[in-house]
Amino acid sequence: MSSAPDTAPRLRDWLIFLAVPFFFSSNVIFGRGVIGEVSPFTTAFLRWFFSAALVAPFVVSDWRACWNFVRRKTALWLILGFLGMGICGGVVYWALTLTSAANGTLIYTTSSLFIILFQRILYGRAIRRLEVVGMVVAFSGVVAIVLKGDPAQLLHLNFNLGDIAILVASVSFAIYSLLLRDPAAREMTSLSLFTLIALSGALVLIPPAAIEIAHGGMLPASLTAWAKIAGIIVFASIFAFYCFTHTVRVFGPATAGITLYMMPPVSIVMAVVFLGEQFEDYHALGIVLVTGGVVLATAPLEKLRRRH
Repeated sequence: MSSAPDTAPRLRDWLIFLAVPFFFSSNVIFGRGVIGEVSPFTTAFLRWFFSAALVAPFVVSDWRACWNFVRRKTALWLILGFLGMGICGGVVYWALTLTSAANGTLIYTTSSLFIILFQRILYGRAIRRLEVVGMVVAFSGVVAIVLKGDPAQLLHLNFNLGDIAILVASVSFAIYSLLLRDPAAREMTSLSLFTLIALSGALVLIPPAAIEIAHGGMLPASLTAWAKIAGIIVFASIFAFYCFTHTVRVFGPATAGITLYMMPPVSIVMAVVFLGEQFEDYHALGIVLVTGGVVLATAPLEKLRRRH
């Protein structure tokens, strides 16, 4: 059964909400070395093709709802795959070959801001005061991490074509999040919807991946490369997008987008644990600010006060 968006979130929903940044951040851990071994759009195609293939057997019982969605909402189906898996997959991998991880992290996190902004412009959604405060606090934490606690580093952020591509992906992910709220998409289970979008993403990635390979693009050529691809498929794709889709359906795109603020500190912790990187003072500051901002922005306590 699909999650009912009109009911109060349960403990399971909050646990899935908290899991989103961990699974998305695993993309950094497993994919760090893949860019040098596999071409960007080829990596994205393999990611979503195998994700769809692995999950498909588990949604066979829901095939009628899936087919009805594809038949009635073909354009939406392809657009979701193009935005969420094409631009936010292949384009991001390509962009990271041109720009720094610091620039990419800071720019991509603005997806949450675009989600709230687009909801205000398109749907007239009111922006709560605590939501604004939480966004500012969380974004301050992201900046602290990216700048390593040194504001002077702002002078050294040189924007290039990769930065622009990340900004496009940020806007793309915001639109993708809003489109997930379409009533037709909410008629299916989260897993079925994920499978369809992954398949759509693989389809739209075939042309750029084929062009890459035709021009000498790199395919996985070692067990290590395939292991990294497998990690991206299972954790950063299947688990991450299923949890994010579920979060959007239960909490709404604005609250779900806040999980992106948690990715920088989560990525740092995972890098320390799994890659042995150094934990610095500014990491602690960033984690405190980002976590505090998320709590303020989601504001469950405010809702509880209204009930009492």
